[in-house]
Amino acid sequence: MKRRITLLGGGSWGTALSKLLSENGHEVKVWLRDEEQCMELSQNRVNKKYLPEVKIPLNIEFTSNINEAVKDAEILLIVTPTQMIRSVLKQINDKYKKDKIIVNASKGIEMGTLSLVSDIIAKETTNCFFAVLTGPSHAEEVGLNLPTAITIACENKEVAEIIQDVFMSSYFRVYTNEDIIGAELGGALKNIIALGAGISDGIGYGDNAKAALMNRGIVEIARLGIAMGADIHTFYGLSGIGDLIATCTSRHSRNRNAGFLIGQGLSKDEAVKKVGMVVEGITTTYAAYELAKKLNVEMPIVDAMYDVLENNADVKETVNKLMLRDKKEEKL
Repeated sequence: MKRRITLLGGGSWGTALSKLLSENGHEVKVWLRDEEQCMELSQNRVNKKYLPEVKIPLNIEFTSNINEAVKDAEILLIVTPTQMIRSVLKQINDKYKKDKIIVNASKGIEMGTLSLVSDIIAKETTNCFFAVLTGPSHAEEVGLNLPTAITIACENKEVAEIIQDVFMSSYFRVYTNEDIIGAELGGALKNIIALGAGISDGIGYGDNAKAALMNRGIVEIARLGIAMGADIHTFYGLSGIGDLIATCTSRHSRNRNAGFLIGQGLSKDEAVKKVGMVVEGITTTYAAYELAKKLNVEMPIVDAMYDVLENNADVKETVNKLMLRDKKEEKL
């Protein structure tokens, strides 16, 4: 069934998903705040900055008028950085942000409020169904039609199956899940571990160190998730271990790449500038650190990452502190 879908954001992920949805036969609009970028994408049909190898279908419409973009949409797909989502939604007329399906494809936790995106949507919209699109899915690969499997998490099974049908294709496989909190946290928190994995690579540590970091990282993610009401089984799936593997190991991972640069001696600001894209793992580290303290959850890797990012702690000394903590059993 053909659906009217508007994407809020036109970076690499927005470009890849708009192409997928257009190929699936849907009516697709993309909103960008930058009018000049809208004109460039409309005319050249390529996102030179974020996804230069991908040709954008001619039937995708670009606009910088947010209310024109969303007024007739059945489904809103959020692909803006998490820290901007609330301000973007506030720009939309109230009558255009009710009775819709809202799918979040961004990953992070809002600074200050410590809100998940589901909390933001509940506050800023009316009578909308909310879902999370998450999992190991680099835009660079989806844009080139390479096989990908992701999760759509939604509490309403019927809506989850609608979204599943909207996105499913020969190269994009979609599984459903009811655990919104677990899916959101898995997608957000793995970026912290990916930063750490990049730092480990940048220092020159080996596979042993990275494997240990990833394994103990998913333990920390699950700890916080359980404290917030998530299902532990979610973290075994695509939105947990699956996303963690891709983000910690891929050359496409902006979080891993930023961490690598920090490991080689750059500051976090220098690393972000060189990566040239939003590095959600940095803001998520700060938010996760506050959440862990608030909920009394032990997260030593998050603590260490916070110390590196906030206090410019020496990365090798930080690793040494992690290794020399008190002896423990291997358990959650």
